[in-house]
Amino acid sequence: MAKDPAGDEPKETDELRAEDVLEEPEGSSELPEGGYEDADVETSLTDVDVEFLDKAADELASERLEDLQRVTAEYANYRKRTEANRDIERERVVGDVIRSLLPVLDDIERADKHGDLVDGAPITLIATKLRAATERLGLVTYGAVGDAFDPNEHEALLQQPSPDVSTPTVLDVVEPGYRLGSTQVRPAKVIVATPE
Repeated sequence: MAKDPAGDEPKETDELRAEDVLEEPEGSSELPEGGYEDADVETSLTDVDVEFLDKAADELASERLEDLQRVTAEYANYRKRTEANRDIERERVVGDVIRSLLPVLDDIERADKHGDLVDGAPITLIATKLRAATERLGLVTYGAVGDAFDPNEHEALLQQPSPDVSTPTVLDVVEPGYRLGSTQVRPAKVIVATPE
């Protein structure tokens, strides 16, 4: 709209003057035709800039390498702890099962001492299978006549003085001791011969 030269009221005209139109030239938001080569922008890096960027890249790579090494070590430690805990838990669970079977194993041991386990008898086959199964689980029997008495491995039920021994010795085994791996399931219950 243009103003009327005689008055204050604007009047519509079909003419547009160049000053009235403020248009962006076409393609002005795009790159110049020659790219940045014609533009007034510095694109080259100095040696100081390159050294700074190299140093920053090396520091970043070093930090990332340290982070990776730390995470790798943490994961390795986690795996070792988990495996150790798994082994301990397995040993504990197997120990619980073995403890529940100890009365049966004691009965089989007593039957064997009294000669009740004869070849071919069904109870003998069952006893053999049960002993084999507990051995596969890692159960070890210990405590034999003539062993030196060790209070960490033997439970003395009775002491009997004897002129035949110079140190406390197992005279008789009432119930054998059992060990599962490094864990003692039950100490051997023994009669001890002591020196006079």
